[in-house]
Amino acid sequence: MVNAAQHRQFTTAHVEFDNVTVRYGPKVAVDGISLAIREKEIFGIIGPANSGKTTLLKCINRTIDFTSSAVVEGAVRVGGQDVNRLRDVCGLRRRVGMVFPLPVGLPLSVYENVAYAPRRAGMHSSEQLASLVEECLRQAMLWDEVKDRLHTLGTRLSGGQQQRLTIARALSHRPEILCLDEFSIAIDPVTTMKIEDVLLELREKMTIVLVTNLVQQAHRLADRTAFLNDSHLIEVGDSDKIFSQPEQQLTADYVSGAFG
Repeated sequence: MVNAAQHRQFTTAHVEFDNVTVRYGPKVAVDGISLAIREKEIFGIIGPANSGKTTLLKCINRTIDFTSSAVVEGAVRVGGQDVNRLRDVCGLRRRVGMVFPLPVGLPLSVYENVAYAPRRAGMHSSEQLASLVEECLRQAMLWDEVKDRLHTLGTRLSGGQQQRLTIARALSHRPEILCLDEFSIAIDPVTTMKIEDVLLELREKMTIVLVTNLVQQAHRLADRTAFLNDSHLIEVGDSDKIFSQPEQQLTADYVSGAFG
């Protein structure tokens, strides 16, 4: 397993986990994990079910707070700031967008799904909002499919379109970090490939943290990958190395499909 001393080799990190342990009551979900995520990279997190992947992701923008039994120890830093000491949690969540496994559309039009958060944050100019909505829908590769039905309920879109709408909504904050948790679990392979293309383009503008059960997806997209198992960080490194010449036998067994 990777310990904290081994992983403190980074001079700068956009996101840093420093000896982070998360408990849900007596259950340890994440056990003493230390790792750093660099700016403007796609960072993959892989591992079998219940290994701690989603828990780690939720610590970045403190959506872990919504689980009353969760206790977080250690430091989670975004841009050098310990997020657990921040008072402006809403501000943190504007900086760190989150996309969950199943699309959660607001019961609003396509337009309002994207405009909702910026409007609540104080943007009221119709021209600015229209421009931002178009920008986010284009970034999510959805604009051409919905530009003539922006006032249709977002929940009437197909599953894949709703997932891309969820990404557009996350981008409406203009986040510096985008976290995705199993974004392709409920969509077809063609839509999955479209979203993967979106992520490769977005990498030029932001840091992306990708939790996935699809080993090949992490291999295709991630610059670096961390492998978690049973709440521990087993190995982290350049994706090509993780998937072709891992240092740990447990990693080799997982990426080869021996278990998981």
